[in-house]
Amino acid sequence: MNKSILITGANGGLGKDAARQLALINETEKIYLACRNSTKAEAAKKSLEETTGREIFEIVIMDVSNPDSVRSALEQIKEPIDALIMNAGGMGGKVPWEITKDGVTQIFAANILGHVVLLDELIKQDKLKNVALYAGSEAARGVKKMGMKQPDLKTSSVEEFSSIIDGSYFGEKMDIMEAYGLVKYMAALWMSSEARKHPNIRFITMSPGGTSGTAVMDDMSGFQKIFFKYIAMPIIMPMMKMVHKLEVGAKRYVDGINDPSLKSGVFYGSKEPIITGPVIDQGSIFSDLNNTSFQDNVNEAIHRFVK
Repeated sequence: MNKSILITGANGGLGKDAARQLALINETEKIYLACRNSTKAEAAKKSLEETTGREIFEIVIMDVSNPDSVRSALEQIKEPIDALIMNAGGMGGKVPWEITKDGVTQIFAANILGHVVLLDELIKQDKLKNVALYAGSEAARGVKKMGMKQPDLKTSSVEEFSSIIDGSYFGEKMDIMEAYGLVKYMAALWMSSEARKHPNIRFITMSPGGTSGTAVMDDMSGFQKIFFKYIAMPIIMPMMKMVHKLEVGAKRYVDGINDPSLKSGVFYGSKEPIITGPVIDQGSIFSDLNNTSFQDNVNEAIHRFVK
């Protein structure tokens, strides 16, 4: 059982509800709420204490899009943790194509770079005992009903993955939905590569599925944001069985770290063609996820940008 858990993006949405559900498990003794904004973090902590009746939450100020912030935050964690839930992410803000000081796009930084540094440092410092879970997305294997195409790379080489990371892959105009799917695809491959490197830790990629009440769509702009937030999510997607409640998505995280039957290195998500319901190995849908060469190429490409 996991007694201490660190959750990124824990001040709201899936991260906060996962913290709530975990706090209701008697064996849970400490939950670190890793958040960018201290005001929102304090509000989340107060709310969680009131909701669960437990004072086991500790705030860690961390911006996962900034590796320096991640390293500084880790200095606050003195004792090893049992489980890590890498939930923070999104569409990369208003300018997802913008390049950060680390030479990566904002959408890549928000979803992967800081999490890679976080996981690397926890392992290096021997501060992670049991399991690491990454919040994946079915976009990584394509969702036809939502117009999300399956990744179709030419070589899946280190160079091609690097071009996705630094944005050159997209040319002059980035398609945000395509970029999001590719980033989540790379994250799943990275996690599988890490699972083979560290057999003493379980590495699970778990999609929360189509979940209402999250802030992911807030990163979009213009018509896309209006359509997804006010039409698709509340009206169209429920009719298509493409969305479930927030607590259902968060429970996938809880099950992901606590269910020993879930295999290390596997990406779990919904069955086709929907993005709700029971989870299965996504490699059974998209075989490229099982390619160990692709996995290791992604890992090498990512670490070119870790300074």
